[in-house]
Amino acid sequence: MAEIIVLPQQGNSVESCIVQTWKVAVGDTITVDQTICEVETDKATLEVPATAAGTVLALYAEEGDEVPVMKALLAVGEPGEAPPPAGDGASDAPAATTAASSSRAAASKAPVDQASAGKQRDGETVPGSAPLLATGGGGGRRPHHASPRARKLAEGLGVDTAQLAGSGPGGRVLVRDVEAAAGGSPAGAAPRTTAAVPAMGKSAPVGPAQVSEEIPVTGIRKVIAERMLASLQGSAQLTLHAPADARALLSYRARVKEAVSRTDSARPGGAIPSISINDMVNFAVARTLQDYPELNAHFLQTSIRRFAGVDLGFAVDTDKGLLVPTIQGAHGLSLVDLHHAARELAERARTGKATPADLAPATFTVTNLGGLGIEYFTPVLNVPQVAILGVGTIVYRPDASGENVPQIMLSLTIDHRAVDGAPAARFLQALAANIAGFELTLAR
Repeated sequence: MAEIIVLPQQGNSVESCIVQTWKVAVGDTITVDQTICEVETDKATLEVPATAAGTVLALYAEEGDEVPVMKALLAVGEPGEAPPPAGDGASDAPAATTAASSSRAAASKAPVDQASAGKQRDGETVPGSAPLLATGGGGGRRPHHASPRARKLAEGLGVDTAQLAGSGPGGRVLVRDVEAAAGGSPAGAAPRTTAAVPAMGKSAPVGPAQVSEEIPVTGIRKVIAERMLASLQGSAQLTLHAPADARALLSYRARVKEAVSRTDSARPGGAIPSISINDMVNFAVARTLQDYPELNAHFLQTSIRRFAGVDLGFAVDTDKGLLVPTIQGAHGLSLVDLHHAARELAERARTGKATPADLAPATFTVTNLGGLGIEYFTPVLNVPQVAILGVGTIVYRPDASGENVPQIMLSLTIDHRAVDGAPAARFLQALAANIAGFELTLAR
């Protein structure tokens, strides 16, 4: 008897995933625990294992489709057996890809007729599709029929999701519906094209620049775009800048590098790890936040939730976009333990192996562009967090006494709805003092 394999739950906060790559096709024979596809959440790429064995009878989603968790991905059974229906709202796909209709490989090579396509994806409009605004006498749609991201964006844009007829599974209101209702929906998704560009030189023809490439905004890039827009539109962000004396950081770092260069594996406790400036700043942040609970908090519209401990998020640049792993309980870790935790989390993020637990919500975030030579910048809040620290490069400038000293540049963005400028400035002042006296901070 045919069985349906569903998209498993990927953590409490994940409601849907985007199918990135199918690892099987209709007609393949699969076994339990075999990887059937790779999916992308709003934070990471994950492999989905098969929970049943047999011949693949149907695929209920195409690559690029967004599938809600616990909804059908594919069906397996005996060769020649009819695939079961996917069920109500199994995916955005109009019908399963089956051996009787077309194989996945053939479908991927065939051109898509946009005028007759029976489904609607992000960024596409389909002629003859249902209107986005509810016009019937049904009294509108309840707010919880909108996805969390759609609700958050709708709040920032002033759109009433109860008045929208969603284009998602089961009529669910998605981000694209909110964007369209707000007047921001694109007219249609242009195909990815690559045009030949003449070589630059004296013989290059004079004329307007030609399009070299058009990249669809999908996956993590799309999620980042939505969240950054929602963050800026839905919060009152203010950024404060201040330098911190970096002599203690550089001195400690130099001594660590000298110790690492020696053969210290025989010393008590083992070899000294290669502590970075970023590790030291993260350590100082975690310690300082314990004295400033107003910065270690979430703004929840009707309440402000403060935390006794520090779950420290830190931004990691990956090939697929920005990810923010979280060092849980950072306030209680030694500098060495914090270093190891950050290195392991960053490695999993860069290699696409981060788990939902690795990317759990933080209470405060640090983002560092100092390695790229940036002095000051304006970091964007990772809502609902009320603060984020941007770390810049180290530059030599005169201090209050006129001495030319190395200074590390700090940029603190706050949500002014939750935090006033004065307490934010006091936190930044205390952080700068803890960085300047880093060896004393280590004793805390």
